[in-house]
Amino acid sequence: MKIPDFFNRNELTRTLWGFRREFVAAGVFSMVANLLMLTPTIYMLQVYDRVMVSQSTATLVIVSLITLFFFGVLTFSEWCRSKLLVRSGVRLDELLSKRLFHASYEAYLNPSISNPTRSFNDLTEVRQFLTGNGIFAFFDAPWAPIYIAVLFMLHPWLGVMALVFGAVQCVLAWWGNKATKPAQADASKAQIEVTGYLQSKFRNAEVLEPMGMVDHLYRRWAAKNLNAMGHSLHAQAVSGKVVAWSKFVRYTQQSLALGGGALLVIQGELSPGAMIAANVLMTRALAPIDLMVSTWGGFLNARDAFQRLVELLEAHPMREVAPVGVVPQGNVVLKEVVASAPGRELPILKGVSALMPKGTVTVVLGASGSGKSTLARVLLGIWPHSSGEVLLDGQPVSRWDRMELGPHIGYLPQDIELFDGTIAENIARSGQVESEKVIAAAEAAGLHGMILRFPKGYDTPMGEAGGLLSGGQRQRVGLARALYGEPALVVLDEPNANLDDEGEAALVRAVQGLKEKGKTVVLISHRPGVVGVADRLLILHEGGVQASGPRDGVLAALKQQREAANS
Repeated sequence: MKIPDFFNRNELTRTLWGFRREFVAAGVFSMVANLLMLTPTIYMLQVYDRVMVSQSTATLVIVSLITLFFFGVLTFSEWCRSKLLVRSGVRLDELLSKRLFHASYEAYLNPSISNPTRSFNDLTEVRQFLTGNGIFAFFDAPWAPIYIAVLFMLHPWLGVMALVFGAVQCVLAWWGNKATKPAQADASKAQIEVTGYLQSKFRNAEVLEPMGMVDHLYRRWAAKNLNAMGHSLHAQAVSGKVVAWSKFVRYTQQSLALGGGALLVIQGELSPGAMIAANVLMTRALAPIDLMVSTWGGFLNARDAFQRLVELLEAHPMREVAPVGVVPQGNVVLKEVVASAPGRELPILKGVSALMPKGTVTVVLGASGSGKSTLARVLLGIWPHSSGEVLLDGQPVSRWDRMELGPHIGYLPQDIELFDGTIAENIARSGQVESEKVIAAAEAAGLHGMILRFPKGYDTPMGEAGGLLSGGQRQRVGLARALYGEPALVVLDEPNANLDDEGEAALVRAVQGLKEKGKTVVLISHRPGVVGVADRLLILHEGGVQASGPRDGVLAALKQQREAANS
């Protein structure tokens, strides 16, 4: 069946189109339930206008039994509708959670969308709306005109009263949303600012305490907290006003509906049974409107969440990458690569070209801000380049399947993040632990002896070891993780930043060992001391290539430049 244009707009709407049968079934159950909502009205009419007049016990019993049967069908329909929508919500989560996980992950690699982890909260927001009172309101709303039509049939003035009260509820909802939304937004923003401020400062507790900065921190936090409390109290006051007026309208509606019916009875234009039935029917007629009013805020939140999900999925479409089917050798070529960052006018990398052949060590040098770390991410395909080519064994790195390529890539970023699990699991990249490979990687990083000194050795949980590891030791664990499995291409970003002499010696041995095994190593540093292990040098300056080529040739060219500048 061809997808209608309305549902063919984006990936998310196409997914929802797959639930059309469930929503149609829910609509059918809603139709049955809403039709049977007339049962109490009809029952009251029969009791007051037929049973009370005839004084017939048999008629009362029959009418009551029929009513109980219809109530059973009504309850069954409501239960089926609710269960159907809940199951649909679970299936929606199953269909989208994996896709959102990968999209959020890619969003972190290229931070073009703020707070990508919010996507799962957004999915929950949409799912809860589609399976809760919000969607019930939309299913029930079309039946409000039918109930109002029945009121018109009982008496025109009853129908007019229902229309007036419905209009008042809509106006009240519009005013309530307009009044409360800015106040609640200000309160939420102020509270987030307070929480974020405190968390950011507590992360530096070891600096605050010895330097006597805690009291200064408290005074600033107290001022922000007082401001947030003021916004919160204002939002509560506004919300309380809206709730008070809502109760006034609801009680007024119930009383006037009963009073209006009584007046019509007095005037002989309505029977007592119709009066009672009309009161119940008016409440039922306005219930969908009241439900829509109460869930309108949830609808707006779900709509915004839906739009954010659409933007996330469109920004990070599903990658259809076919496995290359070959083992990477590590030949890297960069051709006029230009890379930028969101919100930055000038590119970070400006036409970078370089060769990094298999079995060589390329040392990338440059001052801070020259684009070294961005180059590392571009090499690995985790930072999109706007133009140029990044080739691995002649294939664009973006075309390699990540699951296929991952075991053949080693990466040590500047900021080391160790994961939950044991030391061995961290080195094994949270996958299956192969003891021989783990020990080999640890020995290459100079960690084996240190790990054996722990009571549990390689089985030591990182939660226990983390407090015992120095910054340099954590970096060496990250280095061991990068070396695990002897990958074909190893990219090390400032690997000696926190290393002592012993650690740096271990790093040099590890790099030389990789070179001897024919692996390609890209070592990024601002320390010229690592030049000794290099086969090739790539020197960056303000995002461009200052010099590139074999080490000795580059060093000779730089020496000539300095001599020419000094002469």
